[in-house]
Amino acid sequence: MLHNTKPIDSYLVPGVRAHLVGIGGVSMCPLAEVLRSKGLTVQGSDMSESVTVKRLRDLGISVATGHSAENLGDCDLVIRTAAARDSNPEIAGAIARGIPVYERAQAWGALMRHYPNALCVAGTHGKTTTTSMCTHIFMAAEKDPTVMIGGTLPMLHSGYRVGEGDTIILESCEYCNSFLSFFPTVAVILNVEADHLDFFKDLDDIKHSFRQFAELVPSNGCVVVNNDNEGARSVAYGLDAFTFGLKPGAECTAVHLNQDEAGRPVFDVTVHGEFYAHVQLHVWGEHNVLNALAAASAAYVLGLPGKAVEEGLSAFTGAGRRFEHKGTYNGAEIYDDYAHHPDELHALLTTAMGMGYKRLVVAFQPHTYSRTAKLFDRFVEELKIPEVVVLAEIYAAREQNTLGISSADLSREVPGSVYCSTLDKTADALRRLAQPGDLILTVGAGDIYRAGEKLLEHQEA
Repeated sequence: MLHNTKPIDSYLVPGVRAHLVGIGGVSMCPLAEVLRSKGLTVQGSDMSESVTVKRLRDLGISVATGHSAENLGDCDLVIRTAAARDSNPEIAGAIARGIPVYERAQAWGALMRHYPNALCVAGTHGKTTTTSMCTHIFMAAEKDPTVMIGGTLPMLHSGYRVGEGDTIILESCEYCNSFLSFFPTVAVILNVEADHLDFFKDLDDIKHSFRQFAELVPSNGCVVVNNDNEGARSVAYGLDAFTFGLKPGAECTAVHLNQDEAGRPVFDVTVHGEFYAHVQLHVWGEHNVLNALAAASAAYVLGLPGKAVEEGLSAFTGAGRRFEHKGTYNGAEIYDDYAHHPDELHALLTTAMGMGYKRLVVAFQPHTYSRTAKLFDRFVEELKIPEVVVLAEIYAAREQNTLGISSADLSREVPGSVYCSTLDKTADALRRLAQPGDLILTVGAGDIYRAGEKLLEHQEA
């Protein structure tokens, strides 16, 4: 972390020129637009051309392709994506010239101070779906929110929007303690489990981080906590938190919980025993009931009517890469999901097993070597749920394989599973396996979705 002499807030004023390194990224692009709306002159760079880069240029924001110290020009500050290290030529150039360099999370945190309502959704998993549900609800309430989601929301055709209302909604990630730079007025904690163990020492370290996040909420704000999750409960111990859940004792819960003809949840939301909203979800699983209760709780504590919850959630059909239907191949339905933690896998696979398909065929791509190694036994346990498992090689993401681990190690522990060293081989395996009546799931936070797409392209060819 760079030690700048002035807080970033002092630079977020009209006329200041901000240079964003990695400006085309999922949370950098909306940051550029919000800064521009605040009167700053915004410029930036990205490694390659993209739809988001084109959008920024169409807005009059200058974007250079590739990274070079010359791209800095006469900027007053630099804001960098988490992937930009000190060795990046633009970061190194800024340091050499004495130009202050700030983290993306610091910029978002400073911007939150401009909004009376800053709704931050945190948790080991479920963040993208719950943030998306909140967005639907606040849009239904005509609150014109500013939104930043770590995935694509079909309603927005992107992962963000820049609104003019008094509410900002952000997916808030614990990795590298990013969310500790935020200033939430409402902090939602969905769950606290062991993850990102390449950064955190252990579960206690993770809990400590989430506790610090909860304590960022001012006395006139609210911490919203999943009463069903032990980790979340322990983090909120002693705080005056608003609770949601399906187990007894939660302030916000689901009653008359049933399923429609497609197996999707239908229920009433009650708060302190009083009816608040009737919800008919268009996504599956108990985990999505909890996500919906989290979103409804956030709406309730911010004074939204139950009608907005009903309308918003009825229009929600899922975020991109969250049980997203991709097509049909040889009579099998192809879906894709971002699940990459054992708890997420369990929720996804148990839901899918109950959907009435002939077989569940899962192509899973573990995400990062460290996560696979440290949660190895948990992954093995969950991967025994489906009838058929194809294991793609581990997606490295930010890591080098210093542990010498492979998906082949998982495959040896999962009876009947097939190991594939490349995505092409994964697609070939799915092609051989696909039968009418199957549900085929490509699962993981990397590029495993391409295996399903290759399968469908082969059909079209």
